[in-house]
Amino acid sequence: MRKVTDAERRDRIGLRHALATAASGVEAAVRAVTCLHATEASSIYLSAYARSRADRESISDALFGKRTVVRQLAMRRTVFAFPVDLLAAARGSASARVAKQMTARLAKDAELAGIDDGPAWVVDRCAEALQAIREEPGTTAQLRDRIPLLNARIAAEGRPAVLAPVGSRVLSVLASSGSVVRGDNAGRWQVSRPVWTVVEQWLGEDPGVLDEREGYQELVRRWLWSFGPGTEDDLVWWLGATKTAVRRALDDVGATPALLEDDTPAWLHPDDAEEVRLDQDWAALLPTLDPTTMGWRRRDFYLGDHGPHLFDGAGNAGPTAWWNGRIVGTWTQQPDGTVTVVPIEPLSLAAAAALEEEAAKLTAWFDGEVVATGYVPPMVQGRISRGGGASGR
Repeated sequence: MRKVTDAERRDRIGLRHALATAASGVEAAVRAVTCLHATEASSIYLSAYARSRADRESISDALFGKRTVVRQLAMRRTVFAFPVDLLAAARGSASARVAKQMTARLAKDAELAGIDDGPAWVVDRCAEALQAIREEPGTTAQLRDRIPLLNARIAAEGRPAVLAPVGSRVLSVLASSGSVVRGDNAGRWQVSRPVWTVVEQWLGEDPGVLDEREGYQELVRRWLWSFGPGTEDDLVWWLGATKTAVRRALDDVGATPALLEDDTPAWLHPDDAEEVRLDQDWAALLPTLDPTTMGWRRRDFYLGDHGPHLFDGAGNAGPTAWWNGRIVGTWTQQPDGTVTVVPIEPLSLAAAAALEEEAAKLTAWFDGEVVATGYVPPMVQGRISRGGGASGR
């Protein structure tokens, strides 16, 4: 059984994630990491830029023009940006699991609010919203204006003391089921204000739905190529799936057993038997919740003991600075848009120079705009600029 050292895993990040050598375009950048996190609208752009050096217009074209990259609610109730050919797999597996959970929770809350048949009520609300979107796509606010019942207030996710309009939850059920997608964006590029659109209208055809087993198999196959070697626990966490589903998918893929440096059992893609080496230095500035930062549950090999300084209590990471496959700090913006690297450990002259060069390039890419994030690393909290980013001073 082959042992994959931590050093090789870090080389794999540089090569497989298109961070040491840029991908050929936006779509290739997305495929390099299977899919992009899209919790924050700006992260899609910044993750794609970090891997392809694409400008904002090219990234917007992939999302809204060519529509080769599509946002979909999937693993762990998180919004991701998928290559369009991976939608069928996600819809039938991770997304379907989320849809089932969200539907059951909404139905239970409806009954707690005094509605006799919660499941039937959810079906009716979803049908009304879907028909309205089919007739005319709209933002959440626009749909609530057109469908007054979406303004009904019930307990917010099982919290009886908190009442909230059901509109967003109904739309989330439809989004996780794959019936609708986040189409055009009614806000600026760094703000998520999706225009909900029926999937076949957005893409010109329905991309289909694989069954659960086939869907997980395809997601695991792509994850192994991007992130392998990985453990069973890594995949269970990343997919938000059961151990049974992951073990079956690993078997279906024909994954190759391997050992990590500490002899932990892990898995490789079946076509990934050769050792990977990278004979060049590389630096990267990655955004909040970037897929590389969030790709594994076990992060010691690239994070070391820096986790408490960069991740919140829920395991979410803000912006990160990378050198040769390791996180060595964070980065922030000044009020004028200038990007500042904030090291968390002493940097070599080569690392400091390379990261400063990345900061200068990213500053130029921002062109004076300041992008706020909801995930400010603990190490820079309390030093917040007027623009919403941490000052880094």
